[in-house]
Amino acid sequence: MSKTPQESRYVHGHHASVLRSHRWRTAENSAAYLLPELRPGQALLDIGCGPGTLTADLAGRVAPGPVTAVDHAPGILAAARAEAESRGLTDIRFATADAHALAFDDDSFDVVHAHQVLQHLPDPVRALREMRRVCRPGGVVAVRDADYAAMTWFPEHRGLDTWLERYRRVARAEGGEPDAGRRLFAWARAAGFGEITPTASAWCFADEADRAWWSGLWAERTTATPFADLALLGGHATTEDLHATATAWHTWGTDPDGWFLVPHGELLCRP
Repeated sequence: MSKTPQESRYVHGHHASVLRSHRWRTAENSAAYLLPELRPGQALLDIGCGPGTLTADLAGRVAPGPVTAVDHAPGILAAARAEAESRGLTDIRFATADAHALAFDDDSFDVVHAHQVLQHLPDPVRALREMRRVCRPGGVVAVRDADYAAMTWFPEHRGLDTWLERYRRVARAEGGEPDAGRRLFAWARAAGFGEITPTASAWCFADEADRAWWSGLWAERTTATPFADLALLGGHATTEDLHATATAWHTWGTDPDGWFLVPHGELLCRP
């Protein structure tokens, strides 16, 4: 049985290892497909803002336009506010929100953006309908999500195969769809968008510093975040299993031949 929006849990949580990756995200490495659409003075809604680095980048692109940043987890909004304040951004409003039922009037925003959000929602089509509803005629809804099953790496490593299979199982048990990237286009069509521009892009981690960063944060995520708790509680892994996976991540990360690709689906949708 799929979970309702109220029952859905964010698999990653906001552990320090998760926030390290979220704070790394910028408009250039995570929203390049959207940047040509942005203009000064636009009203922008950022759904699932997390610690706010990507929000702040987008706010700089539409300034002096007002920005509203929302997240389902109220605790993370303090970090997002601090990020905005550190950049001297004063036109960002922060609030908690459920993407399935946005508390905004119809036609409220020129740009509605959600990065790595739909994969965690039990009803992404409903969320896209809400994004369409609050987007003004002539505006754009922009969504981007990873596709876990399409992630690939070298050298081959059974421990990482096990990590991927387990992650997808836990994410689905919690009401999400980890292979969201390939499904975005179908979801947007089901949500009623008539004009949709689908594209794809990727993150690649291959040099020594990138390998160390990426493998280190995933090793930590495997054992110290809500994902670990959910894997244990759901019978998807034992503590020993999780530590073995963390070791696999460290082993891959120290291999000078190591290479990791994270593909993303992305859409620009017109109401």
